[in-house]
Amino acid sequence: MALQPLPDYPWDTLAPFIETAKSHPEGMIDLSIGSPVDPTPDVIRAALAEATDAHAYPTTIGTKDLRVAIGDWYARRRGASGLGVDAVLPTIGSKELVALLPFLLGLGTGDTVVGPRVAYPTYAIGAAIAGAEFVAADDPAEWPESTRLIWLNSPGNPDGRVWSIEDLAVRAERARELGAVIVNDECYAELGWDEPWDETPIPSILDDRLGDRTGRLAIYSLSKQSNLAGYRAGIVAGDSALIARLVTVRKHAGLIVPAPLQHAMTVALGDDAHVAAQREIYRARRAVLLPALEAAGFTLEGSEAGLYLWVTEGKPALESLGHLAELGIMAGPGHFYGDFSPQHVRLSLTASDADIARAATRLRARSTEGNQTPAA
Repeated sequence: MALQPLPDYPWDTLAPFIETAKSHPEGMIDLSIGSPVDPTPDVIRAALAEATDAHAYPTTIGTKDLRVAIGDWYARRRGASGLGVDAVLPTIGSKELVALLPFLLGLGTGDTVVGPRVAYPTYAIGAAIAGAEFVAADDPAEWPESTRLIWLNSPGNPDGRVWSIEDLAVRAERARELGAVIVNDECYAELGWDEPWDETPIPSILDDRLGDRTGRLAIYSLSKQSNLAGYRAGIVAGDSALIARLVTVRKHAGLIVPAPLQHAMTVALGDDAHVAAQREIYRARRAVLLPALEAAGFTLEGSEAGLYLWVTEGKPALESLGHLAELGIMAGPGHFYGDFSPQHVRLSLTASDADIARAATRLRARSTEGNQTPAA
């Protein structure tokens, strides 16, 4: 097992576009990275303050209160009942787990990690860290026999695609045939917009309807639903034997969620009201930004859930990125998410209401300019 060469960090390559956007007379509006801008709910901030006398080392597996809260939350919000305290684990956000999971599970040379065709790049980075091969394939029939770990991402980043319970069942069955662990990255699951996900809960890979959870894990983050990106508050849950392995390795490595944060997570998971309120904030921003993008010539694809609008104007992504930068708007180009979307860009809903409104105004101005008839 050896660490494979890693690519340069992709966002560092956008400096010229950022400079163009910053030169806009009214300033840059950054819709490129989905970092929350809204306040952390008071109930969570108070919980963090209550737990600041953290003089003793915390436990890797988390407090019993937190583990119970995680299990209760999965039963209440994700259709996954009966998760005991041995089937859940807090993590230091979700990105570290995505990047380290192949290594933590012992994968290496000769093993294959499968991930989505259009995806957050850290799934492939995790395979490289472990010295495994990465294959981007959504169709289970294309998953090779050497597959030992399968990443799903529903709702997806960047494309907002949701797998139905039937879709998940087909993928879970193929994983069982391969003897592979299957993991769904579900961190946008509370943010459903289009039918049926505006009313129906987005299904989890741990859903009771899928039966025995052997070989299945779900990961989740409180960054999106609770504005806790700066807290680094994540969860992994599912097969208790897999959780036990993760706990053992993480104990030796010192991968521990700080004690005050464990208490804050416990409180956050028990309060659904702040999540509902934040969802409505994002819904309102989406309702402002989406029609403006469409008026400016962009077409929405997927995006039925999640924090992003995945759009194309039928041109190379960098050309579209340049058009947006001229308006003072920064987005993310499709090729950052694999080789299959060279004409797409991703825009985040995590800017302030005022910035979303300003971006919409600039986009509509572009559409008006583009539709002007030259004077005779």
